[in-house]
Amino acid sequence: MKFTDFFRRKSSGEVAKDRLKLLLISDRANCSPEIMEAIKNDIIKVITKYMEIDSEGLDIQITQTESEGRNGTVPVLCANIPVKDLKKKS
Repeated sequence: MKFTDFFRRKSSGEVAKDRLKLLLISDRANCSPEIMEAIKNDIIKVITKYMEIDSEGLDIQITQTESEGRNGTVPVLCANIPVKDLKKKS
């Protein structure tokens, strides 16, 4: 992710789509959209320290899966993060 990507203007349709996705994901995870946005931003911040990613293709979701102990379902964080390049160590 480039620094300038943070200042790129999105169309109102893109913003509405992102908000709806965030709302649906947060509802599934039983946490607020603000917490979900903070999680997403933290993941992006850490990953971009080590690699350049395609922020347009970034997809982070919380789904439900059966627990290992067969005690019901548990939330699972699924992240699809397209990597453009690894950053070189200085």
